[in-house]
Amino acid sequence: MSVAKGAVVKGAVVKGTELPPLQLHLTRADLVRYAGASGDFNPIHWSDRVAGIAGLPGVIAHGMLTLGAAGRIVTDWVGDPARVRSYGARFTRPVLVPDDDEGATVIVTAVVSDVTDGIARVDIKATYDGKGVLGRAQAEVSLPD
Repeated sequence: MSVAKGAVVKGAVVKGTELPPLQLHLTRADLVRYAGASGDFNPIHWSDRVAGIAGLPGVIAHGMLTLGAAGRIVTDWVGDPARVRSYGARFTRPVLVPDDDEGATVIVTAVVSDVTDGIARVDIKATYDGKGVLGRAQAEVSLPD
């Protein structure tokens, strides 16, 4: 069962409900904007040279940028970000962001794994280059009355 964006109805959400997938496109410009907003100017997020010295294959996206952007799959679906009771994940693999116009694409999917007392637990998967970038990603959402 799939539920359209912003069309969450309490009785219609059951275990196994799939949220509409989300494609995130992250570019170096996005990393610069996020660095300015967050204050995280670590050069591994903008300098290939420093990323290489740190043992990375290239510039990587901020983990919190990836986590926050992936959370949009839930907020877009539920329609009201205030309904998200909790959201968390582990960082399992970095997202490499090339210095080009395309950047990196992260594919986010999610499925409702439980519905109890008007609260939906949503399991989230985020992949880049076919590999998971977030582990144990999960949100709890209050369903509308």
